[in-house]
Amino acid sequence: MNYQNHLKHEIFTHLRAVSKKLEVRSYVIGGYVRDLLLDRPSKDIDIVVEGRGVELAKAFAKAVGAGDIVVYENFGTAMVKLDDYEVEFVGARKESYRRDSRKPIVEEGTLKDDQLRRDFTINALSISLNKEDFGHLFDPFDGIKDLESGMLRTPTDPNITFSDDPLRMMRAIRFATQLGFRIADETYGAIGKNKERIKIVSQERITDELNKIVLAQKPSIGFDLLLKTGLLPVIFPELAAMKGVEYRDGRGHKDNFYHTIQVLDQVAEISNDLWLRWVAILHDIAKPLCKRYEPQAGWTFHGHEDRGARMVPKIFRRMKLPMNEKMKYVEKLVRLHQRPIALVTEEVTDSAIRRIVVEAGDDLNDLLDFCRSDITSKNEAKVRRFRKNYEVLEKRIHEVEERDQLRNWQPPVTGDMIMETFQIRPSRKVGLIKNAIREAILDGIIPNDQEAAIQYMHEVAKKYL
Repeated sequence: MNYQNHLKHEIFTHLRAVSKKLEVRSYVIGGYVRDLLLDRPSKDIDIVVEGRGVELAKAFAKAVGAGDIVVYENFGTAMVKLDDYEVEFVGARKESYRRDSRKPIVEEGTLKDDQLRRDFTINALSISLNKEDFGHLFDPFDGIKDLESGMLRTPTDPNITFSDDPLRMMRAIRFATQLGFRIADETYGAIGKNKERIKIVSQERITDELNKIVLAQKPSIGFDLLLKTGLLPVIFPELAAMKGVEYRDGRGHKDNFYHTIQVLDQVAEISNDLWLRWVAILHDIAKPLCKRYEPQAGWTFHGHEDRGARMVPKIFRRMKLPMNEKMKYVEKLVRLHQRPIALVTEEVTDSAIRRIVVEAGDDLNDLLDFCRSDITSKNEAKVRRFRKNYEVLEKRIHEVEERDQLRNWQPPVTGDMIMETFQIRPSRKVGLIKNAIREAILDGIIPNDQEAAIQYMHEVAKKYL
């Protein structure tokens, strides 16, 4: 079958012309071909060249007037940016690997050599850009058949494929999650056999693949596969530790791992934000450490939100996630995630609402969205009842927030004002006075304005000065 009608973009017209001029054979290969046949939009085009890949890239960039070209001479690759497309060039090659590294020993090769080194049959598909067979599909491993049946297979022995480059195990699970494909039995089994090999891969590369799974339409597919193949305990032991249900006196608790990935899916339905999805992943991460059985109450997880928040920086640091405001956002929402839920089941006071508004600040809406997603139960009537109560709570929260103007609130009296008024130096006493004013406003003892706060400052200062 000929696919030249799929290559009508001007990029391919220029590539054909430049390839002919340089007398090299070139092919579009890999993910772009796969997505083309799946009717998925893609802006990343990989070109494999039997011959001088970097030279073709430079000639192409000149022909299209592209200002951006990045050349990696050591690897024989180059990348050209054209509008919102990225066109990457590589010379056809064959690879061999050492046991202790995923960096291959590279030699020049043919198109078939290059296809053989690809991770999966559906990523080994290539379409010719050459005059004599333009649009012809080269499919030596039945990739089209796998594409049509929704199957992920490796072109060669999967044990060799995964041992050579263990990151391909993560990619298999990522593609299965993104595309809704099934991993072939032999390929699936090889992931379990080679799972420990993932340790030779840099954490940055592992986390990059993990984040792509997190951002999938239904990320639970990927996390379930990571658990069942045995990769999850190796790359994310804290999350794997949440799997399982313990019974005592005939009483069990919910499986916190499957609850977590259900919450993750529910967050994914309402938000594409990576960090809100990480809140879902980590919100109950400390439950295995806080689990207790009390004969009267049953299974409890007291304090898991605070302990979980303390775990967030350690997990982010180890996984090479950003140690900036993104981490602090996840840490804060993990710490606060129980608060709105608790308010649904308790008598709600304005004071409790003011506190959650002040502590959540600009992230209040995200917190409320997350807490709504954190409602899981097999009892549909219970879920409906809880969500209805939660809607009432949300309305009340927004009413109090609007009335008291507390979003990102700071007390109207500062530490500097306290020191200047009472002629005192920075000390614990200043903090005690400032905190007393803050608590009085949040508890509704005094209104949220400066005049009332200053008057209260003079009253409370007598206690500490």
